[in-house]
Amino acid sequence: MNRELLSRRSVLLGSLALTSLLNRESPANDHESMVHKGLPALPHFAPRAKRVIYLFQSGGPAQMDLFDYKPDLSKRFGEEVPRSVYPDDRKTTMSSAQASFPVAPSTFKFSQRGQSGSWMSDALPHMGDMADEMCIIRSMHTDAINHDPAITFQQTGSQIPGRPSIGSWIGYGLGSHNDNLPAFVAMSSRGSGKSGQPLYDRLWGSGFLPSKHQGVKFRNQGDPVLDISDPAGVSRDQRRTMIDSLTKLNRLKFDQIKDPEIETRIAQYELAYRMQMSVPDLLDFSDEPKHVMDLYGPEVKTPGRYAYNCLIARRLAERGVRFIQLFHQGWDQHANLPAQIGKQCKDTDQSTAALLRDLKQRGMLDDTLIIWGGEFGRTIYSQGKLTEKSYGRDHHPSCFTMWMAGGGAQGGVNHGKTDDYSVNVAEDGVSIHDLHATVLHLLGIDHERLIHKYQGRDFRLTDVHGTVVQPLIS
Repeated sequence: MNRELLSRRSVLLGSLALTSLLNRESPANDHESMVHKGLPALPHFAPRAKRVIYLFQSGGPAQMDLFDYKPDLSKRFGEEVPRSVYPDDRKTTMSSAQASFPVAPSTFKFSQRGQSGSWMSDALPHMGDMADEMCIIRSMHTDAINHDPAITFQQTGSQIPGRPSIGSWIGYGLGSHNDNLPAFVAMSSRGSGKSGQPLYDRLWGSGFLPSKHQGVKFRNQGDPVLDISDPAGVSRDQRRTMIDSLTKLNRLKFDQIKDPEIETRIAQYELAYRMQMSVPDLLDFSDEPKHVMDLYGPEVKTPGRYAYNCLIARRLAERGVRFIQLFHQGWDQHANLPAQIGKQCKDTDQSTAALLRDLKQRGMLDDTLIIWGGEFGRTIYSQGKLTEKSYGRDHHPSCFTMWMAGGGAQGGVNHGKTDDYSVNVAEDGVSIHDLHATVLHLLGIDHERLIHKYQGRDFRLTDVHGTVVQPLIS
């Protein structure tokens, strides 16, 4: 009986939404916005951020080589990490069979940057210049020790695939600002050092939310979206007529079976038509001044590179896209870490800082939340052979570093501490659920009230967990 009532309610809501969506006198001449405008009660309170740019560093950046400065470890070079600090049952099978677990101090130099005095690696000179904009969280921790469940956890709030991604939740709750672009866009790039772990479409998927809330992936080679151009010989008027005819057929099908997903199909065909005009304009950098292009670095004109994606992210943000996610692969340094992480920083440091500068000079940083980080951290012991100039690091979920900037995040703050070995959180731990709750809060969303009922249960991004971390908020 309950399932029948839920089913009837779903059909009724779908019918009402479809009627509202398609209530236009002449489909050929009056094409109303088909953009999802968000849930009626949202935002729950005044938001600090209007949009999010999430710079996901896939592979697990080594916290002690970038942000978590541990100068005293230089005196312990090559010593065994005490089992009391790092017990055997917390090591992965990739390194647990080693005969020795020597301390591998970072080879990078650190200095205090900005008025905040944040300690940052010399591998990040450009980001260091923006230290006072950054809210650095040194006490992140997660439950997953392998890449796929850890990335899935970061993106969906669950290690088990199938849940909606954070961008889909935000688009579902708040809707879109732009009729001509998706509410959620994902892009990827590969580090010049190595290809990195695979990325799956479900990382920007909508899970059990209506499929119109899934992220649209811009490809990193060729046309960013397949079939973005009309075939030779097909005019825009012909394409418009085709879309309108297809809409009529989909309406007839909806009247027959009352499937709310048909609403998504209609809206997505309309959006695809509009993207054929908006995406080419988005990718045309001819209106960008030279000093802005120079700011992002020499690879800004190369599609598929991180710098290029950072500039696209700013242009998407300007156009009202709600959630923009850049996945950058290649941070999984099990061997030869100093050289590999140096390449990763060269790929990302300048353009990440440029994105912050660019948004700030346009007055957009105040209401654009930037998030930077990966799925977990790295071990303080060396995986494989340790030398004075080279070492590797295994996966480490118990502590790692992420940062936020803009959008109501407290700039110039260093939140949380780790122990002397950068192995465990010592103060003010922040879980993935806490991070998600805080991000939603900055967008004006009470994470406990952004709910979707599925299979008889109320689901949310933070599941039954999560606390807003007030010290991260300005």
